[in-house]
Amino acid sequence: MSSQPFLSVIVPAYNEKNNLKRPVLQEMVEYLQKQKYQWELILSDDGSNDGTLEIFQDFAKTQEQVKVLANPHRGKGPTVTSGMLLANGQWRLFTDFDQSTPLKEVEKLLKYSNEFEIVIGSREIAGALRDKEPFYRHLMGRGFNLIVQLLAVPGFKDTQCGFKLFSAIATEVLFPKLYIYRQEKPQTGAFTGAFDVELLFLAKKHGFNVKEVPILWKHFATDRVSPVKDSWRMFQDIVRIRLADAGGKYSID
Repeated sequence: MSSQPFLSVIVPAYNEKNNLKRPVLQEMVEYLQKQKYQWELILSDDGSNDGTLEIFQDFAKTQEQVKVLANPHRGKGPTVTSGMLLANGQWRLFTDFDQSTPLKEVEKLLKYSNEFEIVIGSREIAGALRDKEPFYRHLMGRGFNLIVQLLAVPGFKDTQCGFKLFSAIATEVLFPKLYIYRQEKPQTGAFTGAFDVELLFLAKKHGFNVKEVPILWKHFATDRVSPVKDSWRMFQDIVRIRLADAGGKYSID
């Protein structure tokens, strides 16, 4: 049997003290242990200062297939990228720490692994299920997606779902080419931004076909989302992506 994992699961995390009150880590490992394929779990910490990193390190001591990556606090984009490029899996999934989309949903994405190099979860297409989502979050997502359709990557119903699967080849082609979210400046709070949009923009530019698959998404209360502030910054980032493209930052060698 090959020593290369079939699936790497990359979980970005920033100050997850509240989420750690739930057995999130144990549930992810228990699910993976039931699978017939080889796997690894990479906990990619985004400069947490609430003890999250130390909890991760203690947990990893008890689990051989769990790795912990300590990053400076630069936001979700660079934190996901460092984990994806450290991973060794034939397939690499990044998923949110709160498990708003349960890890088990990866089975829906893997069904398409023989046809596509990139398969992404969607909360918007037919068959998706949103559980207890506040109206303002849905409205915010719809508005942002309209802007994305017009200015960046038309054709996707949901670019922001934090549940995306990449082959090793797609990972190694696309993630090093991120420009806006490769060298983010140090952050002072939690922020996701339009990282996923830049990634999908690059995927289209490099000719990767992307499959969008309906998934289950559960709402967990958070104080990290600011509808006005976050929407404005994400719009600015989409403009930055278009300007970077016009300036040749995404040129294909």
